[in-house]
Amino acid sequence: MSAPFETVAPRMPAPPRSALPPGACDSHAHVFGPYGRFPLMHASSYAPPLAPAALHRTMLDTLGATRGVLVQPAPYGMDASALLDALAAGKGRLRGVAVADASTAEPQLQALYDGGVRALRFVEVRTPGGAPYAGSVGVDQLLQMAPAMHHIGLHAQLWAPIDAYPHLLPRIRATGIDVVLDHMACVKPERGVDDPAFQSVLEALREGGVWVKLTLCRVSSQAPDYLDVRPFHDALVAANPARLLWGSDWPFVRMGEQSPDAGGLLDLFHAWVPDEATRRRILVDNPAALFGFTYTEERA
Repeated sequence: MSAPFETVAPRMPAPPRSALPPGACDSHAHVFGPYGRFPLMHASSYAPPLAPAALHRTMLDTLGATRGVLVQPAPYGMDASALLDALAAGKGRLRGVAVADASTAEPQLQALYDGGVRALRFVEVRTPGGAPYAGSVGVDQLLQMAPAMHHIGLHAQLWAPIDAYPHLLPRIRATGIDVVLDHMACVKPERGVDDPAFQSVLEALREGGVWVKLTLCRVSSQAPDYLDVRPFHDALVAANPARLLWGSDWPFVRMGEQSPDAGGLLDLFHAWVPDEATRRRILVDNPAALFGFTYTEERA
């Protein structure tokens, strides 16, 4: 796909009020462009942001985050060029989540791993019209790829509706692959924490069978305080803080003027998780263990 005629500038954060601990990681962000070098492979369902690797690193520096995890956006499909370029420029500071399917040969998966990729993303969420997002890969492919992923050391990241998890999680966990659930497992705040689908996620989390990303802005309709998802956030932290990750979701595609300030999101996390040791576990220890960070606290 040729470079888009119009892009949007992402919202840059203000520094959080409280300094992050050394080694803190924003475990969910994306890079887009520059489009002259890295054109999209599929038509985008949203105005693509101009959010190249250098701007992402500036965003991390403003937050005070030592590390970051970049997730392949669907419009890039399985072309990991922009992702791998950003990981290389990060000089050990970054890890990646790429996209591949069952046609991807094991040496190609190994090359992704060697370039800093530690997971593959699978998507079961549909567009408003009910179609898969162009460039996304479904869980059926994960089930075929699990042996190769396990051999190389890649885990799975899953973006799916909350109602899909009761039947998806047993199948995925049976493969022995670690699985990370995007966006607080796509909870439905209007259902409350007693929702059986959410309870199935909590049970898997308590057992250590899944990881969950705490990305508020994708599941709440009550910005900037996000009070409708506070009970779910509290329940996840209480269930198993050793399997939680914090992510901003910068540059907030499809959100427009509703895009949050990532520094404000961290301030909210600090207020909602008052225990310093628990915050450090979620921000530092968990991503270090899952993504294999060995980079020191000194910034690139």
